[in-house]
This record gives sequence, C-alpha cells and structure tokens, in this order.
Amino acid sequence: MYKLKLTQIGDAVGIVLPPKALGILKRRSGETIYVSEIEEGLLMLSAYDPALQDQIDAGREFLQDYGETLSELRK
Repeated sequence: MYKLKLTQIGDAVGIVLPPKALGILKRRSGETIYVSEIEEGLLMLSAYDPALQDQIDAGREFLQDYGETLSELRK
C-alpha cells in the first residue's frame, strides 16, 4: 500500500506515483494509466484499457463460436 499526497496542478489535482508503483504498472512518465471505480469509494489503477479488454473478450467469444467455420473457410 502506498500513501500518496494530492498535489495542485493548475486547475486539477494530481498524485505522484513512486518508482516502485510505476514499476508494478510497467509505465513511465508520460504514458497512460486507467482508473476504474470497482465499487463505491474504491478505485483501481491499471495499465490496460478496460474498453480494449471488452473488445478482446468479444473477439475470443467470437472465435470460440465460429473458430471451426473460419478454419474451414481458410482452406
């Protein structure tokens, strides 16, 4: 667990992530992270876009349903 201080940045408020937290996220300064509310009052930081994960899951489901048909069409 990390204790982070809120910092005024212009009209916004930001947090500074320590190097170890950035290492866990596998991100560097200037890169993007995503914040999702996973339940009321609880946020999750992630290096992965949740919308992209939804698309990947849909693609996997499609391949599961139509994989054989696609294999036959490829012949």
